[in-house]
Amino acid sequence: MESSLAERAKGGPFHMVTPLLESWALSQVAGTTVLLKCENVQPAGSFKVRGIGHFCQEFANRARRAPFCSRTGGNAGIAAAYCARKLGVPATIVLPEGASQRVVRRLQGEGAEVQLSGKVWDEANLRAQELAKRDGWVNVPPFDHPLIWEGHASLVRELKAALGSPPGALVLAVGGGGLLAGVSAGLAEVGWQHVPIVAVETRGAHCFHAAVEAGRLVTLSNITSVAKCLGAKTVAARALECTQEFKVLSAVVEDSEAVKAVQRFLDDERMLVEPACGAALAAVYSGLLGRLQAEGRLGPSLASVVVIVCGGNSISSQELQALKAQLGLG
Repeated sequence: MESSLAERAKGGPFHMVTPLLESWALSQVAGTTVLLKCENVQPAGSFKVRGIGHFCQEFANRARRAPFCSRTGGNAGIAAAYCARKLGVPATIVLPEGASQRVVRRLQGEGAEVQLSGKVWDEANLRAQELAKRDGWVNVPPFDHPLIWEGHASLVRELKAALGSPPGALVLAVGGGGLLAGVSAGLAEVGWQHVPIVAVETRGAHCFHAAVEAGRLVTLSNITSVAKCLGAKTVAARALECTQEFKVLSAVVEDSEAVKAVQRFLDDERMLVEPACGAALAAVYSGLLGRLQAEGRLGPSLASVVVIVCGGNSISSQELQALKAQLGLG
């Protein structure tokens, strides 16, 4: 007999403990040990399944049998669809009209209904909110909710278990700010509040950097970066708050640097990730970490650097070559 929704919700987490691998190639570039937290091997393809899995299980534990609805540029929707399938709950995912057909097929393969609405994430978000309000569905947020951040904090607990002592710095990409908020919560939980976080965005999707510079939330007029999964026009308020409580260094790289990082990472580590993830990798490959050290924003000697390889589903070898051609990278 099939188990009840409540029984399935009480099972283990939907994410897996991911490998922490030392990268010889990136360590050579950085001049210190670089460790890769490989969220790209999560069952839903990215770190998103940590927070969204926690959110979905919490709502299922409250015995709510309403369908899930999510709005996303891809990875959060896949995580929501994956968790809904595991829980036996229907899911509808609202995507911007330009969404990757590969992502659409993956969502449908997880059993979700896919609706296309609007040109960017924010417009898809409005449609998802309408559906949730009209039909009483559970609106699964992609990044801006305390349960999401609680789920992402598990990543830092795994780092603590694997390393024992804190790294010299932690590098991550920022889109809507959920990963930054969750990692910050995790650092506080394990007593690593002092670890610097290098928060990287691509130019044209730099809503967090704009907010940091302005000292308030800023809404970008448009997303022009090729890193579409960093494509929220306004960052979560909690991400900006984290800059007051933790040592967060906001940095922006060019699209070309992010895409070059994707190619180099593929060559170095035999793993293909999205340009959104390439933004974090570009902190090493482009020399950004060294510049931050030269500016005195990072310590002159870092015992180790952890890069969160956040993963991503919207990439293929063909799409990578197209991005390189678009940016004139050959």
